[in-house]
Parts: sequence; structure tokens; C-alpha cells
Amino acid sequence: MEEIPPEHRDLFDRKTFAQFATVMPDGTPHVTPVWIDVDDDGYVLVNTVRNRRKEKNVRREPKVGLSIPDPDDPYRYLSIRGEVVEVTTDGAVEHIDDLARRYMDVEEYPNHDAEDEDRVIVRIRPDRVVASGG
Repeated sequence: MEEIPPEHRDLFDRKTFAQFATVMPDGTPHVTPVWIDVDDDGYVLVNTVRNRRKEKNVRREPKVGLSIPDPDDPYRYLSIRGEVVEVTTDGAVEHIDDLARRYMDVEEYPNHDAEDEDRVIVRIRPDRVVASGG
């Protein structure tokens, strides 16, 4: 496991969007913008809804990639390749509320009442981290 460089950890404290790449059943890439977080152990966290394409993809093929550009300077970024080590509902609702405070400036994620709202946290072990700029 590689460490997120300390000089790039701020990307996880701001309204920074990542491009999250997973592998489709036919082997082609699937890339979506996501909110991101990092836990105290250095694992990257993505919060999503159970049975969305990205969640289905990582359950079948856990190898993933993320591109995380600095919103203020796109030449400063993180590129992460890693493996999903866990997909869990534990703490996922609280986690999306935490992310909503950062990304939306609201106390609670506004879509909790949605029919398909079974939140999961995708926990990614960063195996290769490339930091640029800064």
C-alpha cells in the first residue's frame, strides 16, 4: 500500500471531485465523477448506492483507478491505482452526510428518502500513487 503524500492530503478536505474508473463486464472502462474521502489508515473512500454500475463493477473486478485534480490547479493532481478491499453499509449513511456537509454545505444528504437509497462505502487500498504539482 502506498501513502497519499502529505502535501496532497488537502485534496480530500475540499470540494474535490475524482474521476473513478472501474471495469465493465465486457472489460471496457467505466468512469464517473465521485465525491472522495480518505480514512485514518490511508484508504480512499467512495460513497455510492448499492447496485449502481460502479458498485456492481467493483464487486466483480476490484481493480480501480482514480484521477483527482486540484480544483484550483488541474496540473496538481493525484493519480491512484488500487484495489477495493471492502464494500460495506457500515457507517455509509453517516459518511454521505459528512460528504454532503463538505460538498453541498448542508447538514444532511438530501436524498435519503430515495427509493434506491441503500448507501455503501467502497474502501480502496492505494497500491500506486502518483502526485503531480504542488
